[in-house]
Formats: sequence, structure tokens, C-alpha cells
Amino acid sequence: MSNLGWYQVMTTMAKRVGGPRRFMALLSGCSALIGGVSVAGGSKIKKTVDKSLEDKKRIADAAVVYTVAKEGHSNEGLAFNVGDKFKVLEVDGDAALIDKIGDENSPYFVSADFLKSISSYVA
Repeated sequence: MSNLGWYQVMTTMAKRVGGPRRFMALLSGCSALIGGVSVAGGSKIKKTVDKSLEDKKRIADAAVVYTVAKEGHSNEGLAFNVGDKFKVLEVDGDAALIDKIGDENSPYFVSADFLKSISSYVA
């Protein structure tokens, strides 16, 4: 290569694509495309990681077993006795999906406020 270096390479490439304006347009377009793909890929990776972390937190929360400290009946008709155990599987607003341990008809939807009043559960 001569002492012109990268200038010679750029002028040769510009001639191949039809001039310096087209070369700059292609260079800008390729840069924008690569940037857009990078941003989209990064966004997708972030969503995947966030979902994974949320799933791990949900699994960890479901692993906590709560013990009923005060006897009570929920508005849904479910009876809790002192010493009963349950796991909170999912919470949506005030509704909590619980797995009452030892109950074959489980899972149940119960008010989260009710669970707070009869156990050490905190939302």
C-alpha cells in the first residue's frame, strides 16, 4: 500500500459505489442499521434478564411457608385453623393464590389482607 493509507481505500470504495455521496450515504445507513440492531438486541436481552429475575423472585417467594397464628374464615369460605401452613404462589392486587399445605383441593384465591390478619404474611 502506498503512503496514502486509508484515504486510498476510501476513494477506491467510493468509486465502486458511484461516488463519495453514495459512499457516505451507504456508510451512514449501515451505521444506523448496526446501531438499531444493537439497541433492539440489548432491549431484548434486558427483557429476558428481567423476566428471569422476576421468575426467580416468584419461586423464592413461593418457597416461603407461612403458619396460621389465628383461626379464621375467609370471605371465600375457606377455613384456617391455628397451625395450618400455606404458600403464596401469586399475588394480583388484593387477591392471592395460595397452596394450603395438606389440602387436596388446593390452590385457592384468598384476600391478601385476610392472610395478613391471620398469619405473618406481608405483601
